Amino acid sequence: MKTIRMGAFARLAGIGATAVAAVGLLSTGAANADTFVPLPDSHITQTMGDGTVVHVDITGESANINPSMVATPLSRNTWTSGHAQVNLTGGAAGDPKTSTHLIVGYIVGCQVDLSGGMTNGVGASATADPSSNSVSATGTGSTTLTLAAGQAKELDLLDIEQPDDFGVDSHYSWQSVPGPHQSLTWHDEQWAVDGCGGYAQARSFAQAKVYTNSSIGYVTVYGKPFSIG
Repeated sequence: MKTIRMGAFARLAGIGATAVAAVGLLSTGAANADTFVPLPDSHITQTMGDGTVVHVDITGESANINPSMVATPLSRNTWTSGHAQVNLTGGAAGDPKTSTHLIVGYIVGCQVDLSGGMTNGVGASATADPSSNSVSATGTGSTTLTLAAGQAKELDLLDIEQPDDFGVDSHYSWQSVPGPHQSLTWHDEQWAVDGCGGYAQARSFAQAKVYTNSSIGYVTVYGKPFSIG
Protein backbone atom coordinates (compact mmCIF):
# COMPACT_ATOMS: atom_id res chain seq x y z
CA MET A 1 0.00 0.00 0.00
CA LYS A 2 1.32 3.41 -0.89
CA THR A 3 1.12 5.83 2.02
CA ILE A 4 1.73 9.50 2.56
CA ARG A 5 2.25 10.91 6.03
CA MET A 6 2.27 14.50 7.15
CA GLY A 7 3.88 14.96 10.56
CA ALA A 8 4.86 17.68 12.96
CA PHE A 9 8.02 18.62 11.04
CA ALA A 10 8.23 20.67 7.87
CA ARG A 11 10.14 23.27 5.99
CA LEU A 12 9.05 26.25 4.05
CA ALA A 13 9.34 26.04 0.35
CA GLY A 14 11.69 28.27 -1.44
CA ILE A 15 13.09 28.37 -4.93
CA GLY A 16 15.99 26.11 -5.71
CA ALA A 17 17.30 22.75 -6.83
CA THR A 18 20.85 21.75 -7.48
CA ALA A 19 23.06 18.83 -8.43
CA VAL A 20 22.73 16.28 -11.16
CA ALA A 21 20.52 13.20 -10.85
CA ALA A 22 22.11 9.84 -11.47
CA VAL A 23 20.16 7.35 -13.53
CA GLY A 24 20.43 3.58 -13.21
CA LEU A 25 18.55 0.50 -14.30
CA LEU A 26 16.88 -1.58 -11.63
CA SER A 27 16.16 -4.39 -14.03
CA THR A 28 17.76 -5.34 -17.31
CA GLY A 29 14.84 -6.50 -19.43
CA ALA A 30 15.10 -4.92 -22.85
CA ALA A 31 11.54 -3.63 -23.04
CA ASN A 32 10.55 -3.73 -19.39
CA ALA A 33 13.50 -2.12 -17.62
CA ASP A 34 12.71 0.20 -14.73
CA THR A 35 14.76 3.37 -14.64
CA PHE A 36 15.60 4.48 -11.10
CA VAL A 37 16.40 8.19 -10.71
CA PRO A 38 17.86 9.36 -7.35
CA LEU A 39 17.30 13.10 -7.04
CA PRO A 40 19.29 15.74 -5.12
CA ASP A 41 18.00 17.55 -2.04
CA SER A 42 16.61 21.06 -2.40
CA HIS A 43 16.54 23.80 0.25
CA ILE A 44 15.62 27.45 0.64
CA THR A 45 15.59 29.90 3.53
CA GLN A 46 13.63 33.16 3.44
CA THR A 47 12.83 35.77 6.10
CA MET A 48 9.33 37.23 6.42
CA GLY A 49 8.63 40.87 7.19
CA ASP A 50 8.08 40.18 10.90
CA GLY A 51 11.44 38.45 11.23
CA THR A 52 10.15 34.87 11.04
CA VAL A 53 12.68 32.74 9.17
CA VAL A 54 11.22 30.02 6.93
CA HIS A 55 13.26 26.95 6.01
CA VAL A 56 11.86 24.59 3.34
CA ASP A 57 13.40 21.33 2.16
CA ILE A 58 12.78 18.41 -0.17
CA THR A 59 14.99 15.45 0.76
CA GLY A 60 15.32 11.75 0.03
CA GLU A 61 13.59 12.12 -3.33
CA SER A 62 13.64 9.48 -6.06
CA ALA A 63 11.62 8.38 -9.07
CA ASN A 64 11.19 4.99 -10.67
CA ILE A 65 10.04 5.16 -14.28
CA ASN A 66 8.64 2.05 -15.93
CA PRO A 67 6.68 1.24 -19.11
CA SER A 68 2.94 1.79 -19.04
CA MET A 69 0.67 -1.23 -18.84
CA VAL A 70 -1.00 -0.06 -22.05
CA ALA A 71 2.41 -0.40 -23.72
CA THR A 72 2.25 2.60 -26.04
CA PRO A 73 4.90 5.30 -26.66
CA LEU A 74 2.37 7.91 -25.49
CA SER A 75 2.13 6.56 -21.92
CA ARG A 76 4.55 6.31 -18.96
CA ASN A 77 4.27 5.17 -15.34
CA THR A 78 6.16 6.84 -12.51
CA TRP A 79 6.59 5.86 -8.85
CA THR A 80 7.94 8.67 -6.67
CA SER A 81 9.14 8.94 -3.08
CA GLY A 82 10.44 11.79 -0.96
CA HIS A 83 10.10 14.02 2.08
CA ALA A 84 9.16 17.71 2.30
CA GLN A 85 9.51 19.78 5.45
CA VAL A 86 8.97 23.34 6.69
CA ASN A 87 10.58 24.75 9.83
CA LEU A 88 10.14 28.24 11.29
CA THR A 89 12.68 29.96 13.50
CA GLY A 90 12.92 33.43 15.04
CA GLY A 91 10.27 36.12 14.77
CA ALA A 92 6.78 34.72 15.44
CA ALA A 93 7.83 31.05 15.21
CA GLY A 94 6.93 30.48 18.86
CA ASP A 95 3.63 32.36 18.76
CA PRO A 96 0.66 30.00 19.38
CA LYS A 97 -1.27 31.80 16.63
CA THR A 98 1.36 30.91 13.99
CA SER A 99 0.43 28.12 11.58
CA THR A 100 1.59 26.61 8.30
CA HIS A 101 0.12 25.05 5.17
CA LEU A 102 2.32 22.70 3.14
CA ILE A 103 1.36 21.80 -0.44
CA VAL A 104 3.51 19.14 -2.10
CA GLY A 105 3.31 17.69 -5.59
CA TYR A 106 4.81 17.52 -9.05
CA ILE A 107 4.73 19.72 -12.12
CA VAL A 108 4.50 17.43 -15.15
CA GLY A 109 5.07 18.69 -18.69
CA CYS A 110 5.12 17.43 -22.26
CA GLN A 111 7.70 19.21 -24.41
CA VAL A 112 7.51 22.29 -22.20
CA ASP A 113 9.83 24.35 -19.99
CA LEU A 114 8.95 23.33 -16.43
CA SER A 115 9.99 26.70 -15.04
CA GLY A 116 6.68 27.97 -16.43
CA GLY A 117 3.20 28.02 -14.91
CA MET A 118 1.15 25.42 -13.08
CA THR A 119 -2.50 24.43 -13.33
CA ASN A 120 -4.98 22.84 -10.98
CA GLY A 121 -3.87 19.43 -9.80
CA VAL A 122 -5.15 16.08 -8.67
CA GLY A 123 -3.65 13.77 -6.13
CA ALA A 124 -4.00 11.27 -3.35
CA SER A 125 -7.04 10.93 -1.12
CA ALA A 126 -6.81 11.41 2.62
CA THR A 127 -8.78 11.81 5.81
CA ALA A 128 -7.52 14.37 8.31
CA ASP A 129 -8.22 15.36 11.88
CA PRO A 130 -8.05 19.19 12.05
CA SER A 131 -6.89 18.99 15.66
CA SER A 132 -3.94 16.73 14.81
CA ASN A 133 -0.45 17.52 13.54
CA SER A 134 -0.40 14.42 11.36
CA VAL A 135 -2.34 12.92 8.49
CA SER A 136 -2.14 9.61 6.64
CA ALA A 137 -3.10 9.21 3.02
CA THR A 138 -3.28 6.52 0.38
CA GLY A 139 -2.18 7.36 -3.13
CA THR A 140 -4.53 6.93 -6.06
CA GLY A 141 -2.69 4.42 -8.21
CA SER A 142 -4.84 5.24 -11.21
CA THR A 143 -3.99 8.97 -11.24
CA THR A 144 -3.33 9.83 -14.88
CA LEU A 145 -2.40 13.16 -16.45
CA THR A 146 -3.31 13.56 -20.12
CA LEU A 147 -0.84 15.97 -21.73
CA ALA A 148 -0.40 17.33 -25.23
CA ALA A 149 2.79 18.95 -26.49
CA GLY A 150 3.37 22.28 -24.75
CA GLN A 151 1.18 21.45 -21.74
CA ALA A 152 2.14 21.30 -18.06
CA LYS A 153 -0.09 20.29 -15.16
CA GLU A 154 0.21 20.22 -11.39
CA LEU A 155 -0.23 16.93 -9.53
CA ASP A 156 -0.93 17.52 -5.82
CA LEU A 157 -0.11 14.61 -3.51
CA LEU A 158 -2.82 15.30 -0.95
CA ASP A 159 -6.58 15.60 -1.30
CA ILE A 160 -7.83 16.00 2.25
CA GLU A 161 -11.57 15.62 2.59
CA GLN A 162 -13.38 17.40 5.41
CA PRO A 163 -17.10 18.07 5.90
CA ASP A 164 -18.24 21.65 6.44
CA ASP A 165 -20.88 22.79 8.94
CA PHE A 166 -23.62 21.50 6.64
CA GLY A 167 -22.04 18.09 6.08
CA VAL A 168 -20.85 18.87 2.56
CA ASP A 169 -17.37 17.56 1.81
CA SER A 170 -14.65 20.05 0.93
CA HIS A 171 -11.28 19.10 -0.56
CA TYR A 172 -7.90 20.62 0.32
CA SER A 173 -4.39 19.92 -0.94
CA TRP A 174 -2.94 20.81 2.49
CA GLN A 175 -3.55 20.48 6.20
CA SER A 176 -3.38 23.55 8.43
CA VAL A 177 -0.96 22.80 11.27
CA PRO A 178 -0.38 25.11 14.27
CA GLY A 179 3.20 25.74 15.29
CA PRO A 180 6.55 26.05 13.52
CA HIS A 181 6.98 22.52 12.11
CA GLN A 182 5.26 20.41 9.51
CA SER A 183 6.28 17.65 7.08
CA LEU A 184 5.00 15.34 4.38
CA THR A 185 6.53 11.99 3.44
CA TRP A 186 5.46 9.98 0.41
CA HIS A 187 6.58 6.52 -0.69
CA ASP A 188 5.98 4.80 -4.03
CA GLU A 189 3.32 7.30 -5.02
CA GLN A 190 2.22 6.20 -8.49
CA TRP A 191 1.03 8.40 -11.33
CA ALA A 192 0.99 8.16 -15.10
CA VAL A 193 1.26 10.37 -18.18
CA ASP A 194 -0.85 9.68 -21.24
CA GLY A 195 -1.13 11.31 -24.67
CA CYS A 196 2.38 12.80 -24.73
CA GLY A 197 4.05 11.92 -28.01
CA GLY A 198 7.19 13.90 -27.24
CA TYR A 199 9.63 14.48 -24.40
CA ALA A 200 7.98 14.27 -20.96
CA GLN A 201 9.52 15.72 -17.81
CA ALA A 202 8.55 16.30 -14.17
CA ARG A 203 9.84 18.11 -11.10
CA SER A 204 8.67 18.17 -7.49
CA PHE A 205 7.65 21.25 -5.55
CA ALA A 206 6.84 22.11 -1.95
CA GLN A 207 4.97 25.32 -1.24
CA ALA A 208 4.73 26.59 2.33
CA LYS A 209 2.20 29.18 3.38
CA VAL A 210 3.02 30.73 6.75
CA TYR A 211 0.44 32.63 8.79
CA THR A 212 1.55 34.74 11.76
CA ASN A 213 -0.29 37.37 13.76
CA SER A 214 1.10 40.16 11.54
CA SER A 215 2.30 38.53 8.29
CA ILE A 216 1.53 35.96 5.61
CA GLY A 217 4.42 34.37 3.73
CA TYR A 218 4.59 32.15 0.65
CA VAL A 219 7.77 30.19 -0.10
CA THR A 220 8.21 27.49 -2.76
CA VAL A 221 11.09 25.12 -3.37
CA TYR A 222 11.46 23.09 -6.57
CA GLY A 223 13.19 19.75 -7.01
CA LYS A 224 15.51 18.75 -9.82
CA PRO A 225 13.66 18.13 -13.12
CA PHE A 226 13.81 14.53 -14.33
CA SER A 227 12.90 12.83 -17.59
CA ILE A 228 9.99 10.38 -17.72
CA GLY A 229 10.69 9.42 -21.32
